[in-house]
Amino acid sequence: MDGVLNIYKPSGISSFDVVRKIMKLCNTRKVGHTGTLDPLASGVLPICVGKATKIVDYLMSETKTYRAQLKLGITTDTYDREGSIISEKKVNISEEAILRIFNQYIGEIEQEPPMYSALKVNGKRLYELARQGIVIERNKRNITIFDITIEDISLPIITFIVTCSKGTYIRSLCHDIGNNLGTGGIMWNLERTQTGNFKKENSIDFYSLDEEIISKNILQIEHSLNIFDKVSFSNKYEKLLLNGVKIKNTFIINSIDMDKILRVYVDTNKFIGLGKRDEEGFKIIKLLV
Repeated sequence: MDGVLNIYKPSGISSFDVVRKIMKLCNTRKVGHTGTLDPLASGVLPICVGKATKIVDYLMSETKTYRAQLKLGITTDTYDREGSIISEKKVNISEEAILRIFNQYIGEIEQEPPMYSALKVNGKRLYELARQGIVIERNKRNITIFDITIEDISLPIITFIVTCSKGTYIRSLCHDIGNNLGTGGIMWNLERTQTGNFKKENSIDFYSLDEEIISKNILQIEHSLNIFDKVSFSNKYEKLLLNGVKIKNTFIINSIDMDKILRVYVDTNKFIGLGKRDEEGFKIIKLLV
């Protein structure tokens, strides 16, 4: 079985718990998820099965949307409600100030990953160091917040919708906003409502999973990649493309945008993989047949 499942992960289980269940139901170890959700978080978790594990990185790179709750007046070592309390403050702040600070985070920003995260430094995951009481300097990285919309302010809780790039830690975002507001803050709840074209309303409830539901709902690899535009070549170029040879004929590739990942077809309907054009020509970058 090869394809992608749009699973809704409930709060209270890990992303690997979802992977483990699908491994068992599909009777294969070739299963991978497309971006970890913390046990506290719920939401959309696309799972790749079989040959679809080859496209995990491409699905992970897509824009994500979350519904989050920030609780002001408290900080913890994990930046969420599961951690040990570091400080507590009274919350007395205007809605105008809240809106102003939130808007400052829209665009490209630098973000420091939390210590309690799965990132590796010198071969060790940060959360392993954190559990030993070790805190190290983390390199900030550029992320993009495409949009933040505040849904509700019922202090000390602020509920908001955020659309962001790959690699964004909503826990860090809550922590940073809380600090900028002068009250401190932690992530109280988190739900991922969309990643790429995978949406909450089209997801499969984790607890309903069985072999029949998987068989009926698994998406073919090419359909799960419809976030990428399509390009077709005549069958005379098929062998070259399959062998990783660059197509350099400008008459053929002139209309193809540079550095844009595309779904590649031969004779319109035969899907063979993902490709990209650079200054030297067009070639397959991920063969999927």
